[in-house]
Amino acid sequence: MTRFLLPFAVFIAIGLALMAGLRRDPRELPSALVGKPAPAFELPVLEADGRTVRASDLRGKVWLLNVWASWCGPCQLEHPLIMDLARQTRVPVVGLNYKDKPEAARAWLQRLGNPYSATLVDPDGRTGIDFGVYGVPETFVIDGEGIVRFRQAGPLTAEALEKRVLPLMRQLEMERVDARH
Repeated sequence: MTRFLLPFAVFIAIGLALMAGLRRDPRELPSALVGKPAPAFELPVLEADGRTVRASDLRGKVWLLNVWASWCGPCQLEHPLIMDLARQTRVPVVGLNYKDKPEAARAWLQRLGNPYSATLVDPDGRTGIDFGVYGVPETFVIDGEGIVRFRQAGPLTAEALEKRVLPLMRQLEMERVDARH
């Protein structure tokens, strides 16, 4: 009888672990960066020859980083939401063009519209790797202290935008304003 208890207990434990995994949203991949400083970077700006943006240039501001590429189908589906987001908020929306050709990225933005206050070029994906990007699109909200406060793997949805991203950005903006007074 006892020789059947151990295998049965292992079977139950595996079953419970699998059930717990099925309840999780696959877009909510864990990120080691949430709650930690955003990686340092200095990247060229797609729209301006010779100009660069450093992570330190964005300190003191709440900002959103949207990682995208012209070859990414889900990025195209997400793009209208990013356009709306840029219109709805004063928070800078920064694009990180990931492993893409600059001419393809420029054409894509010209065709679909450019919601970004700056589009940073990450041709080899090193900055994306520093952010822990699994694939495109991914979106991060970074607070005024440079701390990553949110990460969305995969395309943003209207629901995620309304229920999580916009309220978080408003909260962070209010905290930033309160801290200055």
